[in-house]
Amino acid sequence: MGATTDLIDRRNFIKMAGAAWVATLGARGAFALERADAVFASAFMAPDGRYGVATLTEAGEIVERTVLPARAHGMAHSAASKRMVAFARRPGTYAMILSTDGSAAPVVIAAAEGRHFYGHGCFSADGRLLYATENDFAANRGMIGIYDGSKHFARVGEFPTYGIGPHDMTLSADGRMLAIANGGIETHPDFGRTKLNLDHMEPSLTLVDTETGALVQKHTLPADLSRLSTRHVDIGPKGEIWFACQYEGARDDLPPLVGHFSHGEDLAFMALPESTTEALANYVGAIAVNRNEGLIGLTSPKGGIAVTLDARSGVVLRQEHVTDAAGVAAADHGFAVSSYDGRFRDHENPVAWDQHIIRLARS
Repeated sequence: MGATTDLIDRRNFIKMAGAAWVATLGARGAFALERADAVFASAFMAPDGRYGVATLTEAGEIVERTVLPARAHGMAHSAASKRMVAFARRPGTYAMILSTDGSAAPVVIAAAEGRHFYGHGCFSADGRLLYATENDFAANRGMIGIYDGSKHFARVGEFPTYGIGPHDMTLSADGRMLAIANGGIETHPDFGRTKLNLDHMEPSLTLVDTETGALVQKHTLPADLSRLSTRHVDIGPKGEIWFACQYEGARDDLPPLVGHFSHGEDLAFMALPESTTEALANYVGAIAVNRNEGLIGLTSPKGGIAVTLDARSGVVLRQEHVTDAAGVAAADHGFAVSSYDGRFRDHENPVAWDQHIIRLARS
């Protein structure tokens, strides 16, 4: 069991964020979803360099925003508890939990001593518990911090990810397991975002029991793919876990970047066309599944591209140029894609979107 999480009190939060910035927030609360078309959320950086998170319409128009104490990365949403969370970008130490119906004040939590967040997490099936990927940097091991929403998101426990450098994580379709992408890259906050073990990476994908923290299944990538960092995950239309990777090897290599697996089954990589693999520039920044339509969406900011795959066959259905492509999330049809320069679908906003989008409604 880990130490109880310290809450960042309102005085320190306003000091970090700036009182003038806080005063710009809407009085109704940043995430009241009374408008039916406000279905997406993403973190951003404003023109003045401050950070926040915003809700957006299907068309990409900002509805409301709220301040964040520092840059955020990934997010998670629970329809059951009507809450969402924005996680600090690695090696950040805060996470902000917000009420999507405006019924509760924001809660800001800090990582436990000796830990930092990796920028991702997810809620339990009932929305009560929040799971966060964390780094035990002294021991160089990935951990999952457990936070209890019924106790003001106090940190009530932890268990290992059974790997190094966990990044993204999602809940299995039955709610009984966490699917974790252990990127295999050693980092330490003393060295910022420097990757310390590129010559001996250990990427893996694990399934961990949510009740006991026991390892259910582990896939370690083969030696010839040891520089293929497993980074992001989502759940497919049949409950399979889709994963996307970022390659830390030679630029002219063309490793597989996307695949899937299920409980009790081996990894299966998608054989993308060489032209698509080249266009992705060995870097998939985000992955999303449109379960209703059986589609997989990928974005690559390095390649400046967004790709749509057929989940059953792996066939590339669409490949389009998107400069600084950032987040991707399932839309009513296909995917919503954002960019670092403020575009969301066909709409331009005066902000810089961060790397991920979540969908808050109309699942």
